[in-house]
Amino acid sequence: MDTDVSWPDLVATALLGTGRRGSPVPCRPGQDAAQALLDAAAVHTVRRRAGALPGRARRRPGPAPDDPRPPLPPAARRRLTGILDDRAGPAGGRRAAGPDLVELLPQWLAAANGHGYRAQDELLPGLLDAARARTGLRPGALTLAGPRGLWLARLNPQWAYALRTPAPGGPPPAPGDAQRTWAEGLFAERSAVLATLRRHDPAAGRALLAGTWATERAEDRAAFVGLLREGLSAADEPFLEQALDDRSRDVRALAAELLAALPGSALAARMTGRARRCVSRPGPLVTVEAPHACDAAMRRDGISADPPSGSDRGSWWLGRIVEMTPLGFWPGRLGVAGAADAVALPVAGGRRADLHAAWCRAAVRSRDAEWARALLGPATAPPVPDGSPGRDPARLLSVLPPSERAAWAGRFVAAHGLSEAFRLLAVCEAPWARPLGRAVVDALVAAREAGGYPWSFSGVMGLAERCADPAEADRLAGAGPGPGPDHWTEAFARLEGTLRLRALMMRELEG
Repeated sequence: MDTDVSWPDLVATALLGTGRRGSPVPCRPGQDAAQALLDAAAVHTVRRRAGALPGRARRRPGPAPDDPRPPLPPAARRRLTGILDDRAGPAGGRRAAGPDLVELLPQWLAAANGHGYRAQDELLPGLLDAARARTGLRPGALTLAGPRGLWLARLNPQWAYALRTPAPGGPPPAPGDAQRTWAEGLFAERSAVLATLRRHDPAAGRALLAGTWATERAEDRAAFVGLLREGLSAADEPFLEQALDDRSRDVRALAAELLAALPGSALAARMTGRARRCVSRPGPLVTVEAPHACDAAMRRDGISADPPSGSDRGSWWLGRIVEMTPLGFWPGRLGVAGAADAVALPVAGGRRADLHAAWCRAAVRSRDAEWARALLGPATAPPVPDGSPGRDPARLLSVLPPSERAAWAGRFVAAHGLSEAFRLLAVCEAPWARPLGRAVVDALVAAREAGGYPWSFSGVMGLAERCADPAEADRLAGAGPGPGPDHWTEAFARLEGTLRLRALMMRELEG
């Protein structure tokens, strides 16, 4: 065999194919060109490996730290093993007839961590792999993996995310470590350090960012400004005011949003002055006049002169002004006692939807439950279709406390069924409170008896499997077969089976 052919020639031929390039080595009798190429590559590989010099031995890793927490009970350990083995799930297409165990994993992790367990050592690789593939699993998976999981992650670059993910409730990084990561780390590592510092010491986080602000890329500056929401206070105002002069429009807009969340900021005062000129109540009606131009001062305060495609310029500028005006300004300006009275006022000139949409955005950003409650209105009122101007019930609902959120959504489902409820259910805390789960099951039974199958019911079924109280399984079994088509029978059987499985999984964690 001719072994004088160079390795780059062999690689080039392999990439192009012997049919296009021909073989650079002669063929033996009965041997085709591809075989000859592979034989020559094998000889070269042996030569290359035989001539390789041994590398310097690395230091052996130290022993894994102890984890004093109790291990998972045997049944729960077997359950987690099965979920991790099955985490890839079916490859698209129609939903499987059985429960999707991977979708139940976040809830299972929360329950296991609530019991204070640790994962057994042999489960750590699968747990780290699962969390690498699904970022939403990381906090729960890393808590269950504990210090031994972090020790293992340091030995495999594919699990480096674990070293960048702050442990829930964990301590802040040491000052030296924070400075080193900020100076040398990847973007994700630097973001994690800044987020952790803002939770524990907002001033230290802001100082870290200010020290390198002038050298950061525009997209990184925008991402880092967004992280200042954590621990936001009046002490951040001078830095954010400077950011209003940034070259990046995204940075300016984010800085303006954060300043608007500080009711005592200079930006909030400037927006209040603009709102005073745009909205008044000289009589029984609220009158609204949109700005006629977007001047330089408005642009500096984060109001874009060019609205999104299809939006009216005046409505866009008006909405941005109103949503960045502190909500506490409006009752006095409109001569009413509070949010509910302000929302109930009639608005002249067809501007009611614009005004309420801006108030909605302000309530969501400031997490103002009083205004969210007033803008939502009673759950029995006619639902607002998705995409319509004015109220956004799902976003407003997310502002309310979890128990109130579930109660409102339950009354909505009882009054209107499921067709308009999918986004509302998605913002309710899992597992659902029993009245909400009961209202969803009642609505599903009614829909089955009516024989309908709107697209949203499939999504509602998935949410019900993960979120409804497992006690609803008995009610599903007692409902009996319905008159609807076969897909309802299959969906109900799957829902009942998943609820029973969730109950069993919780019992397994009790040991």
